[in-house]
Amino acid sequence: MSADVDEVVAAVARDLEARLPELTTVMTDWFVEAIPEFRHDETLRRLMVASTSANLAAIVDVLVHSIPLDRITVPPAAAEYARRFAQRDLSLEALLRAYRLGEQMFAQRALDVLRSGPHRGRPDVLDAVSVLSDRTNRYIDQVISGLIDIYEAERRRWSTRSGAGLATRVRMVLDTDPLADAAASELLGIAVTARHTAAVVWTPASGGAAADGHALQAGARLLYEASGRSPLTVLADSRTLWAWLSGPETVPLDTGLLRDRLPDGLRVAIGGSAPGLDGFRGSLAEAQRARAVAEGAGDRPSVTRFDDVAVTALLTDRSEDLRRWVSRVLAGLTADEPGTDQLRETLRVFLAVGGSYTQAAARLHLHKNTVHYRVRKAEELLGRPVGEDRLQVEVALLAAAQLRGQT
Repeated sequence: MSADVDEVVAAVARDLEARLPELTTVMTDWFVEAIPEFRHDETLRRLMVASTSANLAAIVDVLVHSIPLDRITVPPAAAEYARRFAQRDLSLEALLRAYRLGEQMFAQRALDVLRSGPHRGRPDVLDAVSVLSDRTNRYIDQVISGLIDIYEAERRRWSTRSGAGLATRVRMVLDTDPLADAAASELLGIAVTARHTAAVVWTPASGGAAADGHALQAGARLLYEASGRSPLTVLADSRTLWAWLSGPETVPLDTGLLRDRLPDGLRVAIGGSAPGLDGFRGSLAEAQRARAVAEGAGDRPSVTRFDDVAVTALLTDRSEDLRRWVSRVLAGLTADEPGTDQLRETLRVFLAVGGSYTQAAARLHLHKNTVHYRVRKAEELLGRPVGEDRLQVEVALLAAAQLRGQT
């Protein structure tokens, strides 16, 4: 292949490189829409995005630098995503389908660049199309071959250590509709008509303590000590344990004990209590949303209850959208300037007590004049009186407080 064709291929790849963040978003949104197995909780969604981004960057590198295909390895984020796919009993076929869909979209974007860019009309443009298609396809084939080995090895390993039978039955109860109460109870080994409080126990990605599951099981034991009831537990993946506390009434849970005794590097998110099959499923969904809030919080709380962060949790399916919205609503109040956090907190409390300077001063242990001053300064940074869109401002302030460091 001529040097001129390689130059055209590299130029197209560099053009795409500048658009990779946007392409990653569009591509992952397409996966979620087209493939049901890709509709993940927030934690696994972020890994899916990282995997897609890593593969796109690697393809661009192959095209720009003419990297030989025998030197290609599976990007670490993509390998870990394949392992999590296997751990959660999601099908290999769905994972491979996403790679082919991604290849199709990438090739289409490359063609669009060729059609609209300075290379349009060149006599060797068809050769460039052929090279782009061939190298992209061979990259995908090479990575897929590695992913199949990673996935199958992880399935074998995971089945021997995770209580695979119970995990499969729990996932059936979570995912099967319609499902009778009697059938759900038989699959779970507990009365599904009881009241259920779900918890998610996990270790952050930076920690290695859960590699053998001991830390997660320690979290399960603490749930027992904090409630006096043995939880139903399953390993969701190598860093995540799902647990349910169930009984005829809401099981009391001593969150203070959890906070005091939870080992470093372990986190717990807790859903609300609700009865029946909907409660079993819904409480876990709430715990997963609370986890997403906790992972976004700057101070990384060790125990997070959904009921304490519900407003923010319900908005975290698209955390980037939430951050942009908070920044838009709060304007200058999101600036990283000394004292701005005090202004946000003062305004949040002021609105929470119905706009009473006296009550806000009492709650914040400040003089009423100080509250007056801070509210006025906050309005200056907002660029408008808080009364103009009070509800939006109040929700944005709450989200900013619960997602510290994210806005």
